[in-house]
Amino acid sequence: MASRYVLDMTKGNETKLLLKFTLPMLVGNIFQQFYNMVDSVIVGRFVGTNALGAVGSVGSITFLFFSLCMGLGSGIGILISQYFGAGEHEYVKKIIANSIYITLGTGLVMSLSGAALAGPILRLMQTPAENFADALIYMRIVCGFTFVVAGYNTISAELRALGDAKTPLIFLGVASVLNVGLDLLFVVPMQMGVAGAAWATVIAQFFAMLGSILYGYKKNEYLRLEKRHMRYDADITRKSFQIGIPVAAQNALIAFSCVALQSVVNRYGPTVMAAYTATGRVESLVQQPYNSLALAVSTFAGQNAGAGQYDRVRIGMKKSVWLVAIFSVLMIVIMWLFGEPIVGVFIDEPEVIRIGAKGLRITSTMYFGLGLIYVLRGMLNGVGDALFAMINGVTEVIGRIGFAFLFMMIPGIGMWGVWYTNGLTWALTGLVNVYRVLQGKWVTKAVVTKSGGSE
Repeated sequence: MASRYVLDMTKGNETKLLLKFTLPMLVGNIFQQFYNMVDSVIVGRFVGTNALGAVGSVGSITFLFFSLCMGLGSGIGILISQYFGAGEHEYVKKIIANSIYITLGTGLVMSLSGAALAGPILRLMQTPAENFADALIYMRIVCGFTFVVAGYNTISAELRALGDAKTPLIFLGVASVLNVGLDLLFVVPMQMGVAGAAWATVIAQFFAMLGSILYGYKKNEYLRLEKRHMRYDADITRKSFQIGIPVAAQNALIAFSCVALQSVVNRYGPTVMAAYTATGRVESLVQQPYNSLALAVSTFAGQNAGAGQYDRVRIGMKKSVWLVAIFSVLMIVIMWLFGEPIVGVFIDEPEVIRIGAKGLRITSTMYFGLGLIYVLRGMLNGVGDALFAMINGVTEVIGRIGFAFLFMMIPGIGMWGVWYTNGLTWALTGLVNVYRVLQGKWVTKAVVTKSGGSE
């Protein structure tokens, strides 16, 4: 099924294939982070510091609710990439058809749960009274529409698994422009506050999902399903959960660790919360090259594992680590030279800018560990090493909770401990990823063999 909307990564130069896939993904992910940052900039400048802290404090919680849907989307994408690499084209279509049932079911459950549990979770996190009302409104709206995130993540994972990184990019670009316009409309003249920012994000995500589905259906033959593909297949559901649940658990554990750390941040009050929110937004942008490369490595590894070409998987991984190292050094230089103006984009309060800039300088020295997590985890997920995903998540929980507790006990570190905690957690988890790769057990983890049979 040759198509310019499908990329076979089992043949050709590894570096060129990875970059061909990564660059469109990078642009798309930057667009996505751009409209997330727009929320923060507009809320910080037009609503206030407390509102900015409220939006930031909800970020890790919303990710916790998104994690199951994102994990299952990843599981579906890994299945597709491996069966595509094995040449099982009809089975790929059956996976795509069954993903509709899986995505709708999990998305709706998480949407209802997120809206219902918003208040108790924020109280459990000891959210300050001055931030609570805004945080509650933002969380109920964004988490209440988790099914939209589920739909977009699943269709994106499916298209990426087939080598099409451009279609999700197109509609993320449209969504980012729409989000900016709606943010300005809802927050400034309509004065809807954080609710306006939340609705702008949800509406933009919906159009990104809908556009990707419709355009993908029109251009990609694998999305043109027939009645025979639509029959429910329990084996596909089992395989999707078998791969996706550990990835979802990993994401949930990481989100839980971030929620725990946010609780520590909240104890230092609104100024530190605003600074931490600003640095979090900056680092979300910094992470996009790592994330984009990881998605490329995951698809590359999945297709080549399905084809039984593990030497190509190793080569692609090594080249990706070199790219991570180069980018990490560049980011250290930028954060040390331009920390203040970067944080100043989000807020104009001098004390918030001072704290945020120092926070960026602390964490930037450990970006290489963060990059290792992304690319090595992407490779391991791609070949189907599902168990390690949970180990990876547990490591981040231990790191964030353990380091946070340690730094709170050491006199003189104070609020800076939250930034040291993030950086050292990345370093620790990166080393655990390296150890797993060197073990070599991942070579036996593919769901399919080249002949297409289940293992």
